Amino acid sequence: MINPDDAQAFAREWVKAWNDHDLQAILAHYADAIVFHSPRIRLVTGQDVDVVRGKAALGDYWNKALSQSRELFFEVDQVLTGSDAITIIYTNHRQQTVAETFVFGDGAKVVLSIATYA
Repeated sequence: MINPDDAQAFAREWVKAWNDHDLQAILAHYADAIVFHSPRIRLVTGQDVDVVRGKAALGDYWNKALSQSRELFFEVDQVLTGSDAITIIYTNHRQQTVAETFVFGDGAKVVLSIATYA
């Protein structure tokens, strides 16, 4: 089980990295073999895909996403803990409620992340 204090610390660090638009700090949370699912991928890339595989590809995707959303800002609403995962529920700069689940692997790095939107 993930310690709730560790989950809160992860959420604070993760949101700070996003709010600072610090791509390297964001990517530091992820394993090299990360798999990321989000319906926003097709909106940002213009391609018919909902998944990004690998840290390098994720960095390229998020670099493009950040350049398209200079006003990006997240505010944490709730952090949920599980056995090997946490879910951060947050409000984004578009006033959308987002739930993002992070499954952790070796070295406390995220190996799977799934973003869902209200």
